[in-house]
Amino acid sequence: MKAYLGIDVGSVSTNIVILSEAGEVLTGLYLRTQGRPIEAIQSGLKAARESLKPGVEIAGVGTTGSGRYLAGVMVGADVIKNEITAHAVAACMLVPDVKTVLEIGGQDSKIIILRNGVVIDFAMNTVCAAGTGSFLDQQAARLNIPIEQFGELALQSTNPVRIAGRCTVFAESDMIHKQQMGHALPDIINGLCEALVRNYLNNVGKGKEILPPVVFQGGVAANIGIKAAFERALGMPVLVPEHHKIMGAIGAAQLAAEKVAGTGQTGFKGFGITELPYRTRSFECDGCPNACEIAEIYEKDRVIGRWGARCPRWDVI
Repeated sequence: MKAYLGIDVGSVSTNIVILSEAGEVLTGLYLRTQGRPIEAIQSGLKAARESLKPGVEIAGVGTTGSGRYLAGVMVGADVIKNEITAHAVAACMLVPDVKTVLEIGGQDSKIIILRNGVVIDFAMNTVCAAGTGSFLDQQAARLNIPIEQFGELALQSTNPVRIAGRCTVFAESDMIHKQQMGHALPDIINGLCEALVRNYLNNVGKGKEILPPVVFQGGVAANIGIKAAFERALGMPVLVPEHHKIMGAIGAAQLAAEKVAGTGQTGFKGFGITELPYRTRSFECDGCPNACEIAEIYEKDRVIGRWGARCPRWDVI
């Protein structure tokens, strides 16, 4: 039985998926990157290998996310794609007529507009972390509430208060002010959910034609308070897929399946890479006034990848 491996390496999480030929998720892993993407990739692949049933063969591998090039050279990826493409492909697999994808991850957010299965517009917010998973984790910890209960408390609100959600600093200080005024905790949390949705729609979604079906994915999609706030703001239902946390990896695996369908060959190095030593370093190129910062990765003592250059001088052949 052939299967396809998808790896999504982000700043907060590293997600690994093994997808069957029929598009079924055989294995779905959500791991914290913790600033060590190489270790996260290796530990995730070890767990993926252990989950494989006898007779399942990895026929292709794709990578995505901010660490897609690093992961790609490590595993021998057949396809390396950006997050927009990977998330759009995954959404179309589950909801073929999807027209809008809302995606909020650990430290960025994005919106993807599709028509007839084709991406026609998108926007990303990578400058400010307001409304992302990291900010919600921080507020849950400050309020001493498990992040899993954050959304449930928001739904208990009877009189939500207005929170300034334009900036993480202002949002936090406004929440503290509302607490000191004596507002109930569910009302404050619901007010925060509405503020984050308002901020998302006014920034990332500004000028975009948001039509149903709307699919909400990324780690923050697990927060039912945010989902409910989106539905109130948009006036339409918002669908949260079962595997919303790992949609990028699902898309990468599907793209790998499409890539190798014509050739029948894969560049996947095998699960043995989990035992190999890797290290990275960077240096500044002095070849021209651009002074590019070049990052490179070593497998044992051999350079297997470089990126960061504006010219092909440092390309690894």
